[in-house]
Amino acid sequence: QVQLVESGGGSVQDGGSLRLSCAASGLIIRGSYMYWFRQAPGNEREGVAAISGGGNTYYAGSVKGRFTISRDYAKNTVYLQMNSLKPEDTATYYCAAGCGYGLGRVSECGTWGQGTQVTVSS
Repeated sequence: QVQLVESGGGSVQDGGSLRLSCAASGLIIRGSYMYWFRQAPGNEREGVAAISGGGNTYYAGSVKGRFTISRDYAKNTVYLQMNSLKPEDTATYYCAAGCGYGLGRVSECGTWGQGTQVTVSS
């Protein structure tokens, strides 16, 4: 059974940084596409960043240059480093697997984590 467990969310001020972690079990992240999505209240869930099995990375335009997705094979964990955070980044962030190519599609995702809340205040 595949499980994804996110951590690292919290509250920061405008311009601050956070690093989210997604620990995977039942799935070897080496060679797997992994994704970060987010959902703000009243909004649809949207793709934020993804990393392919070969190491190609993909970012939403709104976070490009501020967020970095990476992975640690030894820990079987995917990370999302978020710098220069803005109030509009406030959302619940989800790790996912099996969502298709590029940033992925919500409808195609096979596995979701439980989410971690990120709140950015001005």
